[in-house]
Amino acid sequence: MEPIKGQIRQANRELILSAANSVFARAGFSGATTAAIAEAAGLPKANVHYYFGSKEQLYREVLARTLRDWLVPMDGLVPEADPRSALEAYVREKMAMSALHPSASQVFANELLHGAPVLGDLIRTELREAVRNKAAVIDGWISAGRMAPVDATHLFFTIWAATQTYADFDVQVRSVLGRKRLTARDHARATDHVVSFVLRGCGLG
Repeated sequence: MEPIKGQIRQANRELILSAANSVFARAGFSGATTAAIAEAAGLPKANVHYYFGSKEQLYREVLARTLRDWLVPMDGLVPEADPRSALEAYVREKMAMSALHPSASQVFANELLHGAPVLGDLIRTELREAVRNKAAVIDGWISAGRMAPVDATHLFFTIWAATQTYADFDVQVRSVLGRKRLTARDHARATDHVVSFVLRGCGLG
């Protein structure tokens, strides 16, 4: 019986987190309510408080989860990897995340625009350490003559800006392309472009 309860608990948490991403992206933290999140999740409002305690705790969980999800694709950037294959895989995964989870990216961007009052500690610790470690890998590839010299830290900023714009500034992209919504073909075209742009900049095109 306990495994079934655990599965239900996990499923409810996932529903609430997904709904929270959408509501926070649309209304911002101040405009979002637990009632709206519960409605979007199709669950009683009491469930939101049961699983997350408060709107503030839920917001923090949404942000922390997004950051950690974004760190996972960096695992492929290791010294023994082929630089071209590793960087291409990283960019493609980041583009896929923007396409599949745009609300998560929008909530994250809004948090940063407000000075990262909730996420600041994680950015200064987990994210900073991850970038430092992976920049060292890229510097090692450069030293070994396996790719062109680039500023490894700023390479990450460039990749984040190029990939997350398709989520954070979706309305701008759609307006310029004349789309009501981006299609799978649009995302594939954008992904190929960003991959090619990054690889050429790294002397790997």
